[in-house]
Amino acid sequence: MRYRKLGKTDLDVSILGFGAMRLPMVGNPGGLAGFDPKIPIDEEHADRMVRHALDEGVNYFDTAYGYHGGQSERYIGKVLRPVRTKVMIATKLPVWNIEKREDFDRVFEEQLAKLQTDYLDVYLIHSLNRPFWDKMKGLGVLEFLDRLKAEERIRAAGFSFHDEIKVFKSIIDAHDWDVCQIQYNFYDRAYQAGAEGLQYAAARNIGVVVMEPLRGGQLVHRVPARVQAQWDAAPVRRSPAEWAMRWVWNHPGVSTVLTGSSTLEQLQEHTRTVRDAAPDSLSGEELARFDQVRALYREMVKVDCTGCAYCMPCPSGVDIPHNFQLYNDYFMFPGREFCSFFYGNLMPAQERASGCVECGDCMDKCPQQIDIIRELKEVHGLFGAPPKQD
Repeated sequence: MRYRKLGKTDLDVSILGFGAMRLPMVGNPGGLAGFDPKIPIDEEHADRMVRHALDEGVNYFDTAYGYHGGQSERYIGKVLRPVRTKVMIATKLPVWNIEKREDFDRVFEEQLAKLQTDYLDVYLIHSLNRPFWDKMKGLGVLEFLDRLKAEERIRAAGFSFHDEIKVFKSIIDAHDWDVCQIQYNFYDRAYQAGAEGLQYAAARNIGVVVMEPLRGGQLVHRVPARVQAQWDAAPVRRSPAEWAMRWVWNHPGVSTVLTGSSTLEQLQEHTRTVRDAAPDSLSGEELARFDQVRALYREMVKVDCTGCAYCMPCPSGVDIPHNFQLYNDYFMFPGREFCSFFYGNLMPAQERASGCVECGDCMDKCPQQIDIIRELKEVHGLFGAPPKQD
């Protein structure tokens, strides 16, 4: 395993971090986005993943209050309790659960109890955008974090981010942060914080944790033939996942990259890739290949949804990520007729895009800032009257 400093802290973090948002779930070994409390974590499978991560030297484990309907923190606390002093646990303050100052302490104590620990290595304000930042700052979140550090109940304080670059910079400039967590991959290099934000944080010696290096799996699952042909044309043979992870690790300012693996096989592939993941190790020819692949993807994607499910649950029962997945798959992959057939015949009626009542509950929650209401109309406009098949 390779290790890098977590910014200005004295923490040495494995460059591969274990993300606990997409753990395998019972009846669905591939995992989902991890926000359905009705489906339990497949702990037997997850245990094998954690053991493998520990054996390979992974020491950074990331979870959050809402992952797996609140069960992710409980699972991480239980499985890491025997090795607590050898690992770092990061979790997040759920901004949507905070309405008054007293909620900071209430939620924090609840998280410590679920994680079976009396301190956190990294505590992040979850999913900051401009409205959430203004609200948290007004309630005194910075003073709260400073107090936790002074009391040695957290070792590092930071935030995860989902908004545009100017908001990111304003948050960075507002406090002496230890860590920030950003979405970053070869497709999203100019999106949200992006490369500019990464450099802005690293120049201030702030640790950068990267999430969605594979864009919720979109960059590695059912890769379009034109894209795969680009990867296959390279002198060095790598899987799409290896290419994508290597691109992020190529940046010296990145401290660790979260896998978000849902299977042991996915995690094993990532731990193998670590061995060659030195900063600035990709050639100019290899970097140019990423540009070519990115251009191909940008020609095909219709809705920039990563399937994170922050927009869920929908009050009307619409399965927003699944609708967008079907919509993108229709344009990106072979088998268009199946997408139409699934929407009209296999998808429960209440989960279809047509069930949107335009309440707007999802809009502020979307990390990608998608106009969900408008895009759902587009989805139903495409799939709304699919032909019935015998």
